[in-house]
Amino acid sequence: MVSSSHEAMHRIFQEDPGVFARTFRTLDLPFPDPVAVSLMPTDLTEIKPTERRVDTLLRIDTESGESHLLIVEAQGEQDPRKPTSWAYYVAHLREKYGIPPILLVTCQDRRTAAWASKPFKIGPPQWPTLTLRALVLGPHNVPVITDPSAAARDIPLATLSAITHGKDPNAPAILKALAVALKTIDEETARIFAELTELGLGKAMAAETWRQLMSVDLSFFRSETSQRLRAEGRAEGRAEGRAEDVLLILGTRGIEVTEAARRRITSCTDLDALRTWLTRAVTVDTVDELFTDSEA
Repeated sequence: MVSSSHEAMHRIFQEDPGVFARTFRTLDLPFPDPVAVSLMPTDLTEIKPTERRVDTLLRIDTESGESHLLIVEAQGEQDPRKPTSWAYYVAHLREKYGIPPILLVTCQDRRTAAWASKPFKIGPPQWPTLTLRALVLGPHNVPVITDPSAAARDIPLATLSAITHGKDPNAPAILKALAVALKTIDEETARIFAELTELGLGKAMAAETWRQLMSVDLSFFRSETSQRLRAEGRAEGRAEGRAEDVLLILGTRGIEVTEAARRRITSCTDLDALRTWLTRAVTVDTVDELFTDSEA
């Protein structure tokens, strides 16, 4: 049975396939950014054999004219049967579409990631017919993003960081950075990534931390948590939380905040003004630029 955390891991790549290239560039694997992405059928069933489906299948076209298929598989634990299934996916898709396939496996724990990263040899030991190698993303190589400014610059990567490091001691700081960053983008996009984070964390202890963070101010968060909070209504708490987020970003970026500016931010109850300041805090060079009429 497919779990909610399993679903969230590969949904991130559907929302922003470019996160694949950006993540692996940090590992010195120079995959180019996509210029066009197509969601492909995930059903690999032939006429008679057993039904086979991949989690996500994307066709990625690049500026150089090269194309490849990205097979995204979320793996929650070691499974000795999986490598032969993955080999089938790769061979079948190469034959069907004539495009080089890449197998990407996402994991939420280091042990599973280490297992999925090793080459799987298929065939007799003295002469393996096929060697399968997957690219693996997990807590061992996805960056830990605790800076709200960095999270705001790449929301999909920050979401992936939050999910893959859900069992890490740094999880609260990672989730706080993502929660702040989500308030700098439009509500519909933020809602998608907020819900993906909740789903991806599953039953990890960090999931409760995430729900508490969402209780500060994510009125667009359409989950059981948000529905309860909208019914209760906490306008004053939302303003205080947003003001704290503005000061957090400025402090993290090393922007000096005068006492007058601090009082102005913390005493403000206008959520729209606070949202504007929060968005500007990601890029301003001085605190005075928060309060200008033009966008910083």
